[in-house]
Amino acid sequence: MLSRFLPFNKRRFEDLSEQEVLALAISAEEDDARIYAAYAEGLRENYPASAKVFDEMTAEENEHRRQLIKLHQTRFGNTIPLIRREHIKGFYERKPDWLVRPLGLENVRKQAVLMEAQAYRYYTEAAKRTSDADTRKLLGDLAEAEKSHVSLASKLSSELVEKGAVEEEDEAEHRQFVLTYVQPGLAGLMDGSVSTLAPVFAAAFATQNTWSTFLVGLAASIGAGISMGFTEALSDDGKLTGRGSPIKRGFASGIMTTIGGLGHALPYLITDFWVATSIAGIVVIIELWAIAYIQSRYMDTPFMRAALQIVLGGALVFAAGVLIGNA
Repeated sequence: MLSRFLPFNKRRFEDLSEQEVLALAISAEEDDARIYAAYAEGLRENYPASAKVFDEMTAEENEHRRQLIKLHQTRFGNTIPLIRREHIKGFYERKPDWLVRPLGLENVRKQAVLMEAQAYRYYTEAAKRTSDADTRKLLGDLAEAEKSHVSLASKLSSELVEKGAVEEEDEAEHRQFVLTYVQPGLAGLMDGSVSTLAPVFAAAFATQNTWSTFLVGLAASIGAGISMGFTEALSDDGKLTGRGSPIKRGFASGIMTTIGGLGHALPYLITDFWVATSIAGIVVIIELWAIAYIQSRYMDTPFMRAALQIVLGGALVFAAGVLIGNA
């Protein structure tokens, strides 16, 4: 099994024959065509314009493959040696589409640019190693074709900008990110930061014991995180609202809820009560302003309005905790 990951059983590119160079190019084009087709299929529902471009890229890779096969038949016959990227020492590898998911626009654009740049370098080096004029010409032409695809992001923009498709797709991707991650995460952060203030500071002032206060904060944070995570995941499957995977939303909400609560619980690991309480109070202020910033940044809420709402609510809950703890 280890031989698949170690270079001991691999060939050097310099040792390949011209027939093997062509065979490697054929298999590489086949792989690239399949990857582009998968990208197109994965983007088609939400980003149809970009999916169309990847359909065109798939067709071009298939045309390259046909040209290479035709040349191989002319020079070496119909039997193409089985040689792939993973058989060559130091040769570039491709990530299948399931390894680069979720298929965000920027993600696939970057992958495509990398793929075309690697293919360009391969054809350039391969052309240097052949003495046959027809083979050298084809490899050189393919190198130029791959080079023209390197700036895929620019290609996508230039072809689709007239219809505003790129802007629309980028906006749709941003909107989906907000719906799936930011909204649930922000709700969790607000709940974790605000709702745990009262029990943590009530325990702090009631017991004057930092360890007990930390345990109360830890329990409240984890409990609230689990509750918020399940509530978010079970509240909406995302099919009709378009809010995305309930599992992703549940994790975003649950994790951020726990983080929000732990922020002002962790200072109570410090044994000095007043030092721990002072640091916890500073952390609370930072948390509340961070929530206001996120709400302003992603939810288009004016910052001062968001700050007033969050800070006022947090201050009231904080005061309630202190009053109850001193009762």
